[in-house]
Amino acid sequence: MEAAWRQGGRGRGRARLGDGLSGRTGAAARPPAAVGRGGACVRAAASGGDGTCELSSQKKFDEIKKANQAAARKLAEEQFSSSSEDDDEDAEIKQGKILAKTFTVYTNQTDGDASELERTRQYMNEAFQSGAMTCLICIASVKRNQAVWSCCGCFCIFHLVCIQKWAKDSLFLVSSPLTDDDFGKKDYPWPCPKCRFEYKRSETPNKYYCYCGKVENPTVDPWLVPHSCGQICEKEFKPPCGHKCLLLCHPGPCPPCPKMVTTSCHCRKAKPVPRRCSAKEWSCHLPCGRTLLCGQHTCENPCHSGDCQPCPRVSKQRCICGRQTAERLCASPQWQCEQVCGKALPCGNHTCEQVCHAGPCGDCPRSGKRSCPCGKSKFTLPCTEDVPTCGDSCDKVLECGIHKCLQRCHRGPCEICRQEVEKQCRCGKHTKRMPCHKPYLCETKCTKIRDCQKHQCRRKCCPGNCPPCDQVCGRTLGCRNHKCPSGCHRGSCNPCPETVDVKCNCGKTVIKVPCGRERTIKPPKCKQLCSRPPTCHHPTQEKHYCHFGRCPPCRQSCQKTLTCGHLCPISCHDEALVKQTGIHQFAGPWEQPSEPAFIQTVLPCPPCEVPIPVECLGQHEVSPLPCHSAGPYSCKRFCGRLLSCQNHTCMKECHHVTKINSNADGKKAGPECLQCEEECTKPRPLGCPHRCVLPCHPGDCPSCLQMLKIKCHCKLSVLYIECLKLTSADVKEKDLLTSCKNQCPKQLPCGHRCKEICHSGDCPLNCSQKVKLKCPCKRLKKEVQCSKIQEDQVSLECDALCKEMKRKASEIKEAEAKAAIEEEKRRQQAELEAFENRLKGRRKNKRRRDEVEIEQSSWQKYKNLIMLPVFGVAVVMVAWLMVYND
Repeated sequence: MEAAWRQGGRGRGRARLGDGLSGRTGAAARPPAAVGRGGACVRAAASGGDGTCELSSQKKFDEIKKANQAAARKLAEEQFSSSSEDDDEDAEIKQGKILAKTFTVYTNQTDGDASELERTRQYMNEAFQSGAMTCLICIASVKRNQAVWSCCGCFCIFHLVCIQKWAKDSLFLVSSPLTDDDFGKKDYPWPCPKCRFEYKRSETPNKYYCYCGKVENPTVDPWLVPHSCGQICEKEFKPPCGHKCLLLCHPGPCPPCPKMVTTSCHCRKAKPVPRRCSAKEWSCHLPCGRTLLCGQHTCENPCHSGDCQPCPRVSKQRCICGRQTAERLCASPQWQCEQVCGKALPCGNHTCEQVCHAGPCGDCPRSGKRSCPCGKSKFTLPCTEDVPTCGDSCDKVLECGIHKCLQRCHRGPCEICRQEVEKQCRCGKHTKRMPCHKPYLCETKCTKIRDCQKHQCRRKCCPGNCPPCDQVCGRTLGCRNHKCPSGCHRGSCNPCPETVDVKCNCGKTVIKVPCGRERTIKPPKCKQLCSRPPTCHHPTQEKHYCHFGRCPPCRQSCQKTLTCGHLCPISCHDEALVKQTGIHQFAGPWEQPSEPAFIQTVLPCPPCEVPIPVECLGQHEVSPLPCHSAGPYSCKRFCGRLLSCQNHTCMKECHHVTKINSNADGKKAGPECLQCEEECTKPRPLGCPHRCVLPCHPGDCPSCLQMLKIKCHCKLSVLYIECLKLTSADVKEKDLLTSCKNQCPKQLPCGHRCKEICHSGDCPLNCSQKVKLKCPCKRLKKEVQCSKIQEDQVSLECDALCKEMKRKASEIKEAEAKAAIEEEKRRQQAELEAFENRLKGRRKNKRRRDEVEIEQSSWQKYKNLIMLPVFGVAVVMVAWLMVYND
C-alpha cells in the first residue's frame, strides 16, 4: 500500500509539473480529472490491484511529456520566427557574416569591389530588420518560417496564402462583367499587388520555393538569409549575356554581371579591350563613318550604339511620278505629291485616278468579265456600261447566319431577317415564335447562389454564368474598427483601406498608418524639442527631441565653485545612479543573488583638475599640473647643463642647482652637477674612421696622420693612403688615389672585358671587340664590332643558296617522315594479320570443344599402343640398313 501511495503521489507531481511547463497549452496538458484518477489508483492499489494503476500513471506521464515538448517547440519557433532577431552586437556581427558569405563568389570576380551590390544589399538588410518585410496584402510582418512568394518585377515578398487569394480574387473580378456571356472561358491575367506586373492564370503560385527556385520548402537556417536555400543563385542576368548570377540564393534583383569580356567599341574601329560584361558597350568617340540610308553621305556622329540617325542634309528630290521637285531631307527621298495621275488608261475612256504613283497605271478596273451584284452571272461589257442585275434570287446569307435573302438580285446591302422561327430563351426554359432578328429573353429569375455562397443571382433569363454578387460585404475587418466596404465575397476580406494617426508624446508629429497597425507600430520620431523642466540644479536642461519616458541624464557641466575657487567642469552629477551593495543578507547557500539595486543620489564634486603652470627643479619645463597637486617636482629628464669640458652635459636626473654667481649663464653646471670623465667624441672629418687621441677637451682636434687601408675601384688591389690626404681631397683626386692603374677586370653585358683603367662607377657600354656574325642557317660569317650587334645596327641574312639548302633539308625530312609512316603502317598490318591468325586458331579449338563426343571403337582406342612399337622397329631397321650399306 505504501508503494502504491508513492506511485500515486509521483503521478500527481508529474501532472502538476506538466501544468507548470506547458505554457500556453494549459488545460490541454493536464486532464481535468487527473487528481481524481490518482486517488482511484490509490484505492485500487489498497484493494490489491494487479498493476493497472502503474500503467495508467505511466500513460499520463507520457501524454504530459509530449504536450510539454510540443509547447516548448512552439515557443522556440515563435521566438525564432521573427524576421528581426535582435538589435545587439552579436546579431549585427552574425548578419555581417551572412552577407559576406553571400557576396563572396561575386567579390572574388571583382577583386573585392562591392559597389554594384548596394541594391541587393538593401533587400537583404530588410530581410533581417524588424517589420521591414511586410506583406502588402494582409499588412502583417513576414516571418522567416512562413511560406512566401516573391514578385519577379518589383521583388516584393508576400505570404503564399495571401498571394494565392489575391490571384483568385483578381481573376474572378476581372473576368466577370455583368453581361458577359463568355464568363469563365477567357484566360485573364492577374497583377502583382505592388508593381501591377501581370501573370498568367497558369503562373499562380501553389508551392513554396526559395528565392532562386531550386529548393521546395527550404529549411530555416539561422546562418542563411531568411527563405534562402544557401546555394548559388545561377539565374540568367537581365538583359541576358550568357552568364549566371554568382551570389548565393538571395532576395531582390541580381547585381550586374561581373565577368570580364573582351569587346570592341560600337563602330568596331578601336582595338578590343577587356571590360565588365555589364558595361561592355563603350564608345571610342571617333566619327562613326557608316554609310547612311541615303547612300550618299556618311554618319558624322561620334561612335554610338544602334542604327545611325537619319541623314540631316537637305537636297532637291523629285516625287514618285516625277512631276514636282522639292527640297527635302536626304533621309526620306521617296515622297508623293498630291496630284492625281490622270493618265489615259488602255481603254481610252477613263483616266488613272491614283495619286502620284510609280510604274504603269495598269488596266481599266471596269474591263474584262464582271459579275452581277449576287455573283451568279458574269457579263462581258464595254467599260462604259454598268453591269445589270440578273433577275435571279439574291441567296446571300443574312446577318442571322441561318437564312438567305429572298429578294431578286439587287445592289446594296440585304434587309434584316424577318422570318418567324421557334426561338429558345437564353436560360433555355421557354420557347416562343418570333422574328429571327429579335433576341428572346424571358422573365424567369435565376435562383442559383452566386459566388459569395450567400445570395441568389435574381437575374432575368440567366444562362448559368452568374455575375459576382453586387451587395456590400459588411463584415468586420481585421482592424476591428471598420466593416468591409467591398462587394459580397467568399473568404477573408481585404485589409482596411482607412488610415489612423499615430502621434508622438507632445502630439506635434503625426504619421498615418493602416487602420489596425496603430497597436503595433512604433511612435514617430518627433523633431520638436522636449519641453519638460530640468530635475537638476541647472536652470535649463539640454536641448533634446520629444520622447516617451524619462528625460536622458543631464550632460551639462556642473559649474559649482570648488574650495580652490575654480568651477567644477565635469558633467552634472545630481542624478547619478549608485549601485547598492551589502544591504541584503543571504539566508543560505540556496538563495541566489538578485540583480544589483541602483539608487539615484547626488555625488560630490571631484578634486579640482584645472591645470596650474609649475616649473620643474632643473628649470627645464613648465608643466600644467592639476590644481589639487600643484608643487615643485622633478621632470625626470637629464640635467643637461654644460660641463667645464664644453662638450658634454650633466646626465644627472633633474635636480636643484645652486647659482654661484647671479649674473652667470643659467645653463652652466653647478656644484651639484657631475664631472666629465669621457673621451673626446667630437666629429672627425668626413671619411676619417679614427678617434681623437686626446681626452675630452675644448677646441678643435689635431689632424689625423694615420694610414688608411682601402681597396681600389676594381676590388683587386689593396692601397695604403694617408688619412689626411684622402679626407681633404675632392672627388677627382679621390678617384685617382683609389685607382690601382690596372685594366678593369669587369665584364660588359656582351661578355667581353672592359678596356678602361681601374675606374669607379659602371663600365662604358661601347664594346670595340670584333665578333663573328652568322646568318640564321650558320653558313655565312662576317666580323663586326660587338657594340653594333648589341644596338641591332648590323644583321646578316641568308642568301639564295642558303634557302635552297634549307628547302632540300626539309624535303629530306618529309621523305623520312613519310617512310616512317609507311613502315609503321606495314608493322601494324603485320600485327593485325598475326592477331587474326591467332583468333582463328582459338575459334577452331572452341569449335572442337563444342562437338559431341562419339563412342570410339577398339581399334581407335588401342591403335597408338600397337603402332608405336611397330614404327620404332621400322626406324631401327632402316637406320641399320643405311649404316650397313655405307
